[in-house]
Amino acid sequence: MAGRYAIGVDYGTNSVRALVVDVDSGRELASHVFNYERGTAGVVLDRRDPHVARQHPADYRKGLEVSIERALSGAEKTRGFSRSRVIGIGVDTTGSTPIPVDRDGTPLALLPRFRKNIDALSWLWKDHTAHREAAEITELARTRREPYLAKCGGTYSSEWFWAKVLHCLRGAPEVFDAAHSWVELADYIPALLTGVTAPEGIKRSRCAAGHKAMFSEEWGGLPSREFLESLDPKLGALRDRLYSTVHTSDTPAGTLSRQYAERFGLRTDVVVAVGAFDAHMGAVGAGIKPGTLVKIIGTSTCDMMVVPAAQQLQDIPGLCGIVRGSILPGYYGLEAGQSAVGDIFNWFVSHLASHQGLGVARRADLHTVLTTRAARLKPGQTGLLALDWHNGNRTILVDPLLSGAVIGLTLHTRPEEIYRALIEGTAFGARMIVERFEEYGVPVTEVVNCGGIAEKNPFLMQTYADILGRPMKVSRSSLTCALGAAIFGAVAAGAYARVEDAQAAMTGLKKRVYEPDPARHALYERLFALYRELHDVFGTTASARNLGHVMKELVALRKEATGA
Repeated sequence: MAGRYAIGVDYGTNSVRALVVDVDSGRELASHVFNYERGTAGVVLDRRDPHVARQHPADYRKGLEVSIERALSGAEKTRGFSRSRVIGIGVDTTGSTPIPVDRDGTPLALLPRFRKNIDALSWLWKDHTAHREAAEITELARTRREPYLAKCGGTYSSEWFWAKVLHCLRGAPEVFDAAHSWVELADYIPALLTGVTAPEGIKRSRCAAGHKAMFSEEWGGLPSREFLESLDPKLGALRDRLYSTVHTSDTPAGTLSRQYAERFGLRTDVVVAVGAFDAHMGAVGAGIKPGTLVKIIGTSTCDMMVVPAAQQLQDIPGLCGIVRGSILPGYYGLEAGQSAVGDIFNWFVSHLASHQGLGVARRADLHTVLTTRAARLKPGQTGLLALDWHNGNRTILVDPLLSGAVIGLTLHTRPEEIYRALIEGTAFGARMIVERFEEYGVPVTEVVNCGGIAEKNPFLMQTYADILGRPMKVSRSSLTCALGAAIFGAVAAGAYARVEDAQAAMTGLKKRVYEPDPARHALYERLFALYRELHDVFGTTASARNLGHVMKELVALRKEATGA
């Protein structure tokens, strides 16, 4: 039988990648990455405010066209491949990344009037300028005893839809007033591919709406107009220009527009699936199922789980969301995560480490040098303990204003010791998330990791295994988000009746498993107890404790590790 193929398009923080996949075997034929051209590594910043993180929609459009065409060109080198055999396209993106658009669905940033207005750009997921609005939304919902926070961990985040839109309304009213509606990037790209860009006609993602915009059938969809008007009357009016129905990603958003079919040399009956967020589709590409925690490790992390919809499930404080159908249709999708992981390591290498200080040639990769040296150290040998909150805390504290810390520094501390402590700190944060899931009745029987860091850094994976006390498995595909998007493209096109069937055929795990070392785990138990103390004292409003013992215990651990 001639092959059938799907394309997965994965919009990340710094780039967009397109992947061509064999629908029947999961074989990955070709991919192409397009790095966003504007801003710093694709992110438009504002030196006056470190919380600003925006992107230009023009990068999305060009990235779509370049990445798909070059991935298809690469696939044509595979014998038997034909563009005429492509049946579906799936799309995943960062989120919440809302875009202000006009009545036709054109992003305001593409209009001459707003060409130089940073607030007319896309509001990237890691934009935290709306922290005051997020706190206000949380307080109003609690005061009114509204149910809206129950499914998003009890606290609304500055990373999410309503906080960002409200901040725009107050800080850039000219942009808000010009916007007919706001569209998540996960909804915008499928709309662009199908040619249905008018906001009222776009099929909106259940994933995006449920996790970031407080949408649930339990209270009739989006938060009530009365609630939103209590924040600002204009916000209530906007509600009527958004949506009342959402869809899972096994649903067709439509078929490929004639414009894009001609551009890519594809048929016009190619099905485009409803979009979703990158971590959710990455979880599908990693083979998520009940009991499996999928960790997507990149600039930040997302920790994903599913629970059958028929099973009784508690609301879990501190989670980013519990949304039916957001990952797998027929299951609750549970999202947690850390606001910075790879970004922390990049921060240290970019701003604090140097080739001269490490005594290496300028052409040497500092991540490799630091990882190699850090791996030679024993648990506790650094005498350091780090809090992984350099970009705030996403789970379980949900506080963007928290910041990172390294405890135990001396005049003898080496860069590789700090680097190791930062890696350990992210692993301690990951363990807090695992324990929160299990505390509320969601058992973690397997951990599958994916993303560039999981692929490229065995030391980090082993450290995670030792700290969590669990085997760390790694997804077979290095492009799990794009693979998950392609899976949904295949299912929406009718190649499989269920997403689980497509997963069985198209996903798998690498042979190597990182097993926890009992001796290292025992030492990390002591360090984790100290981390938990720092986590609770700095991260909550509980009465302060005397922490005078923390530095002394770190010194004692260092002496044990070195034998000094």
